[in-house]
Amino acid sequence: MKPICNLEERTEFCDMNGDIRIDGRSSTVFMAASSQAGTLVENSSWLISPYARKGDEEALNHVTKWSVKSGVDGYAVPQCDQNHRVPAIVFSIGGYAGNNFHDYTDIVIPLYLTSRQFDGEVKFLITNKKPLWINKFQNILEKLSRYELMDIDKEEHIHCFTSVIVGLKRNPKELTIDSSKSPYSMKEFRQFLRSAYSLQKVSTIKMRDNDEKIRRPRLLILSRKRTRAFTNTNDIAEMARRLGYEVVIAEADLNVARVAKIVNSCDVMMGVHGAGLTNMVFLPENAILIQVVPIGGFEWLARTDFEEPSTDMNIRYLEYKIKTEESTLIQQYPPEHEVLSNPYAIGKQGWYAFKSVYLEKQNVNLDVNRFRPTLLRALELLHQ
Repeated sequence: MKPICNLEERTEFCDMNGDIRIDGRSSTVFMAASSQAGTLVENSSWLISPYARKGDEEALNHVTKWSVKSGVDGYAVPQCDQNHRVPAIVFSIGGYAGNNFHDYTDIVIPLYLTSRQFDGEVKFLITNKKPLWINKFQNILEKLSRYELMDIDKEEHIHCFTSVIVGLKRNPKELTIDSSKSPYSMKEFRQFLRSAYSLQKVSTIKMRDNDEKIRRPRLLILSRKRTRAFTNTNDIAEMARRLGYEVVIAEADLNVARVAKIVNSCDVMMGVHGAGLTNMVFLPENAILIQVVPIGGFEWLARTDFEEPSTDMNIRYLEYKIKTEESTLIQQYPPEHEVLSNPYAIGKQGWYAFKSVYLEKQNVNLDVNRFRPTLLRALELLHQ
């Protein structure tokens, strides 16, 4: 008998077919023990967090746990108030939803992976609803499901389905789809995004050395308001223009359609490590991502969050590690302070110590002369 629930490295989800009844008030999914088609249903129960970041306790503290009970006597389960003809997917918009990186790696890509097979004929049952999030990703939600979203936590009625998935499938790696284990790939996901947001540019410009009218490649400088911001954006832009770039400066905000169009129109995108870089999903094929890595031992984060995912997206990756002199932390701490002299000692104090200093207190004053070769390298790559 195939188990109904799959407990994987980074997620857990239950895939059920049969007589399924959902009680939103108690966050319970019942699968009645009807022996239709001679299939036996094991008598089991699971407690599932329908948010694809298993192992991250902080995220899961903000996710409602759902009880999945199978093989329950048909007379012991609540009676149906409403029967639905299409399958349902139950997932949470809790966890780190609202952080752009987690929006994609924990929810949007897993939701695509889980729901694309239904070609829109599927109903989304949302737990831990966040209206702002739903508004932000409206285009994507409407492209994956033709039906109105249901805030299942608020439902008084018992909703019945013949096919339900609780939780979302995901690849253990960030921002990736393992096409060896799934019928989909990051290439297809990016095509899906281009379609959802009507993005025109599939591939970056091919620059030729001898073109009569060479179009200037577009460079997007991602600006940030609060932390890990460039303090000299105008100097960076000026230097880039002298090298032959057309420069766009923009901030990643909640208007995904606007951000997607800007990012998609560019050939190169640069920014300091942070959730805004996740918008690389909208870059055209063969575009270039330049991740500016602050001080503080960011190497692992920089690699797993953006460098590794760039390969599957067919985006070429460049990295610029700043020197201590380029960090605004030098204005806040004396040179001998371990924040500057030994960041790994701070890292050993745990995530919160690292976060409170290097993620939340640090801006970047980029040394434009030192950074110049990175932008030249990007130009070289565009000529290839």
